Amino acid sequence: MNVEFFQERYPEGYPTTVNVDQHESVVEIFNGFVKKFAERPAFSCLGQVLTYAELDEKSAAFAAYLQNETTLQAGDRVAVQLPNILQYPVVVFGAMRAGMVVVNTNPLYTEREMEHQFNDSGAKALVVLANMADKAAHVIPKTGIKHVIVTNVGDMHGAVKRILINSVLKYVKKEVPDFNIPGAVGLRAALSKGAGKSYTPVHVDAEDVAVLQYTGGTTGVAKGAMLTHRNLMANMLQCHGIFTMVLEEGQETIIAPLPLYHIYAFTVHCMVLLETGNHSVLIPNPRDIPGFIKTLQGQPFSGFVGLNTLFVALCGQEDFRNIDFSKLKLTISGGMALTKDAADQWKKVTGCDIAEGFGMTETSPVVSFNPYHNIKLGTIGMPVPGTTCKVIDEEGNELPIGEPGELCVKGPQVMKGYWQRPEATAETITEDGWLKTGDMAVIMEDGYMKIVDRKKDMIIVSGFNVYPNEVEEVIVAHPDIVEAAAIGIPDPKSSEAVKVFVVSKNPALTDKDVIAFARENLTGYKVPRFVEFRDELPKTNVGKILRRELRDAELAKHK
Repeated sequence: MNVEFFQERYPEGYPTTVNVDQHESVVEIFNGFVKKFAERPAFSCLGQVLTYAELDEKSAAFAAYLQNETTLQAGDRVAVQLPNILQYPVVVFGAMRAGMVVVNTNPLYTEREMEHQFNDSGAKALVVLANMADKAAHVIPKTGIKHVIVTNVGDMHGAVKRILINSVLKYVKKEVPDFNIPGAVGLRAALSKGAGKSYTPVHVDAEDVAVLQYTGGTTGVAKGAMLTHRNLMANMLQCHGIFTMVLEEGQETIIAPLPLYHIYAFTVHCMVLLETGNHSVLIPNPRDIPGFIKTLQGQPFSGFVGLNTLFVALCGQEDFRNIDFSKLKLTISGGMALTKDAADQWKKVTGCDIAEGFGMTETSPVVSFNPYHNIKLGTIGMPVPGTTCKVIDEEGNELPIGEPGELCVKGPQVMKGYWQRPEATAETITEDGWLKTGDMAVIMEDGYMKIVDRKKDMIIVSGFNVYPNEVEEVIVAHPDIVEAAAIGIPDPKSSEAVKVFVVSKNPALTDKDVIAFARENLTGYKVPRFVEFRDELPKTNVGKILRRELRDAELAKHK
């Protein structure tokens, strides 16, 4: 389909075009909005507000620290391993202002995952939360990281509250293990040193990489999607016109429970909402549902960014159902499929519809979105302005309206490619610029699209991608395991759960043994929840494990 096919079907008010070349870089946009909305709150967390002016001041101080107090140069990669706390936007925009590339890193990573990402990206600096600095201490000597900046959760608060928060986490909750990283600098000290110096603005081209965003690969190796300044600006502008059909500039308060290190939340909160002068309330630990609800009770809000599992978990709490939702006018969902039950429940409790979209790390991430006044549940909406989609068969031929095939995307938000992996890039992006998503979809006559299946074996657990090869690679490293196959099975809470089928040479090996072994090497959401022992696994004639056969049999049980 061409762009015009979708444009002709856009509902009234839906933006049809976007000028993605009106800005030079993310930093240029940043310099504009921090001045324009200087006195407005940009972010708040645990009761502390960070205004646009303070974000400007503190990120400039961090940029000055990086340029004047370290050996880092423009273009160097800076790994940022932080949850949703005020330090995150300060560090990310500070690194960008210093001309460096941000490597978003999941704070829940195991040492094995950290080591791979730091080495693959060539990161020379790491900003890490003290809570996981003990793991970093073990990994850093195996990497090229030369500079480490450590921060505690309460570091952006005033003295009294800072000491209270940090002390409780360390001494009462025991969430900050002891660590020893020679030469590490505290973030507060870094900002203090940088505050006394000025940073030198660095010219970057729109096609320069701004963020290395890691995503699992079908080979089991996490790959860095190169998202350029132009990619991020394009997706920001594509979403801007859609969101502002509902949100007013400088007037909104939006709840931010999804991790900013995930590109979905990054684009929404660190790009679109900042550029429109709005306020994001950061939730450091959304799994603490009582604490989450307490924050919501004390903060009138007009928008909520979430995903299916979170909507279900919150609606099941009486305290949540008693919140005042009178100001809530926008709820958006992404990261995993939105179920009708979750959408209906949210609407019943809050009075607000959920608009679902679709995206990928490789597309910065938003590809399509449900126009808020024309939501069609069960669809992923229509392509955002400047984006076109098509579906193809196994031979690459475009299929007509209504026929399912692999969804392909073309637009200015499509990544530059995978970091130092030209072959993987060529497999994903065609010579004429179409990105193959690996998702099976149908384009309907009205321009809306529906995901019907996945071509990939990828598993989605609470919005996070889990690649079977990675899980299998870890499992078969167990000395008693001969073979393993990982699949996703339906789960009412997390959309899917990981199940592994194992061939073992030790009859005494238990499912608990396998899960415990996996937990040592995989982030929590990747750890198998179910283990089934088999004498053998189904295979093709050439010996390739047939995951689909295992999955089909498992799905039949859940019907």
